[in-house]
Amino acid sequence: MAETYYSDFGTILLYLIGGAIFVVIGLFTAKLLRPHNPNPEKLATYESGEEPVGNSWIQFNPRFYVVALIFIIFDVELAFLFPWAVVFGRRDLMAATDGLWGWFSLIEMFIFIGVLVLGLAYAWAKGHLDWIKPNPIIPKSRSKIPMEMYQRFNDKQSL
Repeated sequence: MAETYYSDFGTILLYLIGGAIFVVIGLFTAKLLRPHNPNPEKLATYESGEEPVGNSWIQFNPRFYVVALIFIIFDVELAFLFPWAVVFGRRDLMAATDGLWGWFSLIEMFIFIGVLVLGLAYAWAKGHLDWIKPNPIIPKSRSKIPMEMYQRFNDKQSL
């Protein structure tokens, strides 16, 4: 009886092929079982349960992105803090290194948190976290065309 052995890469390849086959079979079965009754309401754009109104090429407030970036920064910070706290919270690990490694890691983590707090303080001081901004400075145009002509043109375009 001949025994066959797979290398580690062969085992991984078999798992990938098996996973792909599992996904394809699931999608094919879903296509066979689900009803296919398209109508205008089902084909309409879904926008958080609301009917879409207006042009989709509007400018979003950039503060949404700033708040999202700050959230991601602090979310990643927690991803770094949790394993650090788990590893360096063990007494047996700290006793094996005479406590020096623990003090080094504690100082290093305070520096890491300090840099993030400085970044947050900078964003706060610059006003990036203020949702309601003061009155915007509206640029003055030096055009010789009267503003009424612009308004008439915009009114024509909106019809």
